[in-house]
Amino acid sequence: MKKQKDMYVSAVVVAAGRGSRMNMDMNKQYIEIAGKQVLARTLQVFQDCACIDEIVLVVNQQDILYCKQNIVDFYKYTKVSAIVAGGSERQNSVYNGLREVHGECSIVLIHDGARPFIKAASIIASIDAAREYGASCVAVPVKDTVKMADKGHFVVETLDRSSLWAMQTPQTFKYEIIMDAHRKALEKGFTGTDDATLVEQSGGKVKLVMGGYDNIKITTREDLIMAEAIANEAD
Repeated sequence: MKKQKDMYVSAVVVAAGRGSRMNMDMNKQYIEIAGKQVLARTLQVFQDCACIDEIVLVVNQQDILYCKQNIVDFYKYTKVSAIVAGGSERQNSVYNGLREVHGECSIVLIHDGARPFIKAASIIASIDAAREYGASCVAVPVKDTVKMADKGHFVVETLDRSSLWAMQTPQTFKYEIIMDAHRKALEKGFTGTDDATLVEQSGGKVKLVMGGYDNIKITTREDLIMAEAIANEAD
């Protein structure tokens, strides 16, 4: 993608989760994968991507100083323009980050800090799609058969796998579209499972962009095993 001179692109990287499912003493964002912290690996991709003008990092209030000293300053991530405190829920954290982007921002990517294996090609494709359609999400087609069940865990329906996609990040938007969606959700008291849901609730359409099956979100201890394998192969 050739960078347009009038297109300022911001990335909001959300790393405010506590990672309780890890059952570990430290935040999952700071666990080392093949010798480098998860969050550092994530930020590196955006730092190296020429299409990204700035990174706004959202972390827990108590982690701000640690993150600045041990991640941002240590690795010299010069594109990080702000480190802001997250909210009580992910949606609040994203909103806090969106409010801190550069005043000239036209396109904004929202990415999970715990997805360290995102590729530059996916970032660029999501920017292109958001520029054309207003909203885009990196995703992959579902491989497994998916069943819908009732409250008793009995199968109600087998869903058509050919039309099902597993959502990933980044989710990328024209800035005014995602900010409007977040403001409306705040007014209505609506909480979505991802940012694309907020745009959908506002009547917007979201274009899917092909991601990668290695763009995993590190959530459980089992994910660490896969992450080590991916990192060792890539490094």
